[in-house]
Amino acid sequence: MSAPRTPESHGSEPRVSLELPVVLPEVDDHHDQCIERLVERLESLRGITSAHIENGEADEAHLCLHYDPNLVALTQVERLAQDAGAELTQRYRHETLLITSMDCGDCAQSIEHVVRRMDGVLQVSVSYAAEKMRVEFDSTTVNREDISARVASMGFEVRDSVEEPKGWLAQHAELARSVAAGAVLGIGFGLEKVGVGFGVALAVYGASYLLGGYDIARHGLKALAKGRFTIDLLMTVAAGGAAILGEWAEGGLLLFLFSLGHALEEEAMDRARSAITALGDLSPKTARVRRDGQTSEVGVETLERGDIVVVRAGERIPVDGTVEAGRSSIDESALTGESLPVEKAAGDSVFAGAVNGDGTLDVEVAKLASDSTLARVVALVSEAETQKSPTQMLVDRIAGFFVPATLVTVGVVWVAPPLLGWLTWSDAFLRSMAVLVSASPCALAIATPAAVLSGIARAANRGVLIKGGVHLENLGRLRAVAFDKTGTITQGAPQVTALQPMGVATELDLLGTAAAIELGSTHPLARAIVSAARERGLEVAEAQDVETVPGKGLRATLEGESVAVGTPALLAGGPGGPTPEQIAGAERLEADGNTVVLVQRSNQLLGTIAVADRPRENARDTLERLRALGIAELVMLTGDNPRVAQAIATEVGLDEFRAGLLPEDKLKAIEEISERIGAVGMLGDGVNDAPALARASVGIAMGAAGTDVALETADVALMADDLSVLPFAIGLGRRTRRVIAQNLVIALGVVAVLVPSSVLGVAGIGTAIVLHEGSTLVVVANALRLLRYRG
Repeated sequence: MSAPRTPESHGSEPRVSLELPVVLPEVDDHHDQCIERLVERLESLRGITSAHIENGEADEAHLCLHYDPNLVALTQVERLAQDAGAELTQRYRHETLLITSMDCGDCAQSIEHVVRRMDGVLQVSVSYAAEKMRVEFDSTTVNREDISARVASMGFEVRDSVEEPKGWLAQHAELARSVAAGAVLGIGFGLEKVGVGFGVALAVYGASYLLGGYDIARHGLKALAKGRFTIDLLMTVAAGGAAILGEWAEGGLLLFLFSLGHALEEEAMDRARSAITALGDLSPKTARVRRDGQTSEVGVETLERGDIVVVRAGERIPVDGTVEAGRSSIDESALTGESLPVEKAAGDSVFAGAVNGDGTLDVEVAKLASDSTLARVVALVSEAETQKSPTQMLVDRIAGFFVPATLVTVGVVWVAPPLLGWLTWSDAFLRSMAVLVSASPCALAIATPAAVLSGIARAANRGVLIKGGVHLENLGRLRAVAFDKTGTITQGAPQVTALQPMGVATELDLLGTAAAIELGSTHPLARAIVSAARERGLEVAEAQDVETVPGKGLRATLEGESVAVGTPALLAGGPGGPTPEQIAGAERLEADGNTVVLVQRSNQLLGTIAVADRPRENARDTLERLRALGIAELVMLTGDNPRVAQAIATEVGLDEFRAGLLPEDKLKAIEEISERIGAVGMLGDGVNDAPALARASVGIAMGAAGTDVALETADVALMADDLSVLPFAIGLGRRTRRVIAQNLVIALGVVAVLVPSSVLGVAGIGTAIVLHEGSTLVVVANALRLLRYRG
């Protein structure tokens, strides 16, 4: 097996190439099907440029994967492998670690720099805003404990989970130290002014230095030991230099204001983090399970599929499952964003984290607690927090040049004026420290991550899962949106509207034959036909040798006779095909918005079945809201026939429709729209539309709460089956982009004004600190406004 290659640079996008050992089913048929499903699903994911299996004939093969870690994580690959029936071995691991005690974006870059240099680390991404690090590594070379120890050696605390400290002082220790530093600094300044002995004032100033500089110096010096210069280190040096020159009050003021700014910034960012952390707290830790006639309370992690869980009124449902007995209204708003409770009875599905209403339910466990929809959403949001947006990657590259340029400028301001006789060494040093503070890119570093974190948190609270900053920003760039028809523009619950038997066939003959061949299909039209047959009391026999004719219908064998069900194009030109009069009759039904299905048995046409799927009631209003947001083109892509598509498109007010499309045709349509207009979003079910969703600028799946594949493959998942949430998601993306732009203008504008002012001596170190820290707080506060976005 070849060793993994570290990320390569292709333009602005990092790439990782891996060979992943994967265990495949032993049975030959399942082995081949598993490989096909796994590769197909992986290649539909945005960020994976290629995936293929080598030595696939063995029980253990190699999955060769080339991917962009900012768009897809190994956790997604692992989940898709499990869904496809395979299992990745544990050589290549992925961990998301909580890192506390970071006090600025520079800390995140320092951690990335140090961890990335460790042998065996494939990819690392640290989010200061989310306080999380996502790391992927070769477990034969390095392990989680090694990585945690390396981060801890830099002065940061690594945790497995969020542990809320007890008491106000423990929760706000950094803020308390900063406020104490300011108070002690004020006392020292007062003592110095009233003429108390210098030794007393010096002792008080020293205490202020210790309180204000504790966190700053600790992180800066440990980063220096790992070969990394940080803003913390430079501020520590600046304060130390001021003390050496006898300017104790100036140095103390620097440390006090710098630490206060970061403490307030941390307090503000906790609001955004809490909005996401609250998702993980929705699922109960225990469940009431009935086994062998006895009911007992157990941890949810011990539940197994098939267990019966008793959920009383007012309790949260602990697992994904199916109602076995009982009836109640269920509040799923925390997961789907739906404000109204949903009635649930025997046979209905329920989700972990939903609140049971006024009845007691017996729920059969369908998924393990670790694999529930809520658990997957929490895992995906956690991954999204650490994935950097295009703007953030650009800012990081700018900062790579910005910091060295700042150090050169500071050196010139410190050395040149005294050598030229313009300033004393003491004044030049203080002026250079003012330049250092003015040019520190703290606000710049937090400008984008704070907005992205707030946007993702707000979306999650409305039942919209956005898998990273790149997709949030791309939502805001959309100029066109393409829609699938069935279940997206329409209700997805078609009904049989007409039965037109021909010859000696009866309605029951017609419906029973069609239902037999459609019985194994999951297509909404097939379900409508089978449902209509059962409502009429028909015993539906299952057809054999069912063959799909893409875009046209199905052929099969029923009781030894050949049968076919599909569009007129499936049967036209063949024996027993429709006559011109029959085709004209079908077209009249289609003009009224029906989808027409012809049924043939033993080359004899049995008749026509008309099925209609009505548009959603809110479809027209939703499209108008999208136009108000600046979406220039709204187009429907469907495999249905042109007459049905036109009727639907006209009723809801779409700009354009394209009908009779196969999956590859939808892909080409997305490419054409993208080239002509720009960024295009594709809204579908996340399963049948996977190629088109992957090609779109943003792939959006609707009704994803009940579909694992949709959760994994889409860039954005609307958890509820509600089209009206789409304008909220796109509007949030647009607002986020505006907030990021505002933040960057604020951050760079303050630097542009302060640096020349500091160089010329107009702004002293105190003014520089106040404006510098003030700009950071303004940037964070501006980002937090996204938590209140209502759309």
